[in-house]
Amino acid sequence: MADEFMSGCSADDCSSCGCDCGHDHFHEGEDGHMTVTLTLDDDSELECIVLTTFEAAGKNYIALLPTNAPEEEEGEVYLYRFVTGPDGEPDLQNIEDDDEYEAAADAFDELLDAAEFDELEAEEE
Repeated sequence: MADEFMSGCSADDCSSCGCDCGHDHFHEGEDGHMTVTLTLDDDSELECIVLTTFEAAGKNYIALLPTNAPEEEEGEVYLYRFVTGPDGEPDLQNIEDDDEYEAAADAFDELLDAAEFDELEAEEE
């Protein structure tokens, strides 16, 4: 998964990719997890761990877990539409449609259920 998200930026300095585009960039963190730094509407930044990418209703989505979320939001997962731009740069898009969001959330829940089932099966062996 790491190669899929690498944008040419170093983990310490997004300006190293030379694009200066202001897009969100993916990096491999020191702990080996793939991370992305989101720029929010108020221009604040939020670092998130990439949990997975998945498909639902013929579109690709990404699930992100904030690393420094406020206590009341701890454990919340952010879902975005995930596309690759013409330059190969990953792009996250807000999911504006309620039905599309429900389809993506249901697909993510199914992934979690399958992972939990697999984990229980492995424990039984």
